[in-house]
Amino acid sequence: MTSPLQTLTLADDLRISRMGYGAMQLTGPGVYGPPKDRAEAIGVLRAAVELGVTHIDTSDFYGPVVVNELIREALHPYPTDLHIVTKVGVRRSAGGGWITSLDPADLKAQVHENLQHLGLETLDVVNLRTASFGGDASSVAEPFGALADLREQGLIRHLGLSGITESQLTQAQAIAPVVTVQNQYNLADRADDDLVDRCAEEGIAYAAFFPLGGGFSPLRSRILRDVAHRLGATEHQVALAWLLQRSPSMVLIPGTSSVAHLRENIAAAELRLPDEAVVQLDTIGQIAER
Repeated sequence: MTSPLQTLTLADDLRISRMGYGAMQLTGPGVYGPPKDRAEAIGVLRAAVELGVTHIDTSDFYGPVVVNELIREALHPYPTDLHIVTKVGVRRSAGGGWITSLDPADLKAQVHENLQHLGLETLDVVNLRTASFGGDASSVAEPFGALADLREQGLIRHLGLSGITESQLTQAQAIAPVVTVQNQYNLADRADDDLVDRCAEEGIAYAAFFPLGGGFSPLRSRILRDVAHRLGATEHQVALAWLLQRSPSMVLIPGTSSVAHLRENIAAAELRLPDEAVVQLDTIGQIAER
């Protein structure tokens, strides 16, 4: 199937829709346990693919296991143009807590668990999620090297990083190619501006998580509301469209458990912001409510 959405080619065998789908919300509260409505969750995944999404972001620690099993139930056998991007580096406690786990042996186990629960023999892309979403000075050489070994073994095709700094990207690139970086970035949080530009220069996808700021809520800014009203769009759509126009290698993975909201998010890919609107929106980083 050919996607009607704009795409980004990251490798000969990796072409993804810039508007992707983040499956994290297909769980219970706190990204833990099963969804309230399993049929709706299955419907959202199938609708995403029907609407042209070829890039789904997931992880075995969503649920845990719940989301990957939903993806398998909804979409397996997978369309040939669908690429599933998963993450390793975290375990969940019995109470739903998030436990960083970067030991090479456990990373290998996590990769095998993702393969099993997704029903795959090879994972398209695996992101190493570091201990800090904001990035820190620690080395990623050992854990990233462990994933690079699995890539050499054919269990992983491509590698990425999540929650990292520019220096950690450089460390990883000395070990193996990096096709994607997944960091927090949005209209209000522009700390990664330099990294966004670097990724564009080097042909690396930059996946902005929390793209609407303030978790999963739209940025509450007078300027954002005014621009959205003028364009006849929602605040969510304007914030997403701004990200897509910010960089040619920007990709989005907004999440939702609603088919209606999914359609609204995907429609943002067709929203073209005029130059004057972009200039207005660029000021939000200084005045956005926090």
